[in-house]
Amino acid sequence: MTKSSKLPFRPCAGVMLLNAEGKVFVGRRSERKGTSEGKGQWWQMPQGGIDKGEEPEDAARRELWEETGVRRATFLAQTEDWLTYDLPDELVGVAWKGKYRGQKQMWYAARFEGSESEIDLKPRPKHKAEFDAWQWVPMAALPTLVVPFKRAVYASVVEAFSHLAVK
Repeated sequence: MTKSSKLPFRPCAGVMLLNAEGKVFVGRRSERKGTSEGKGQWWQMPQGGIDKGEEPEDAARRELWEETGVRRATFLAQTEDWLTYDLPDELVGVAWKGKYRGQKQMWYAARFEGSESEIDLKPRPKHKAEFDAWQWVPMAALPTLVVPFKRAVYASVVEAFSHLAVK
């Protein structure tokens, strides 16, 4: 078994995409069947790894496009610090080819300025389809929709961007 404390965090960027009503885009992870990530509804916001030499905001924009097809979004805010989570013990040494203990994430809030017909979950070049369904949800619901080990990060993202939600 790999000792997680000896592994680094995987650098990652995520996007809270808000529509005009202040609801947040979530996609249902397509690879959820047969994984050991824990019980959850398997929804999450667009996010993914930062490539070597890539700036976090550039990675967030790329991930948003790769996972949703969205290009028309105005970036409004980012989290003050990196947010981290550790993988469950059974995934350490397995996920991401065993290189990481979890992720450190920089999150961005963006306002969607396109039409919903722009949202397209199909695979992109060099990127498999991440989601098989999507929906807009109230911001406060986000922590209940993800797998348990990501809930604290999602709660922190909600806290950081709650001022952007339409009341």
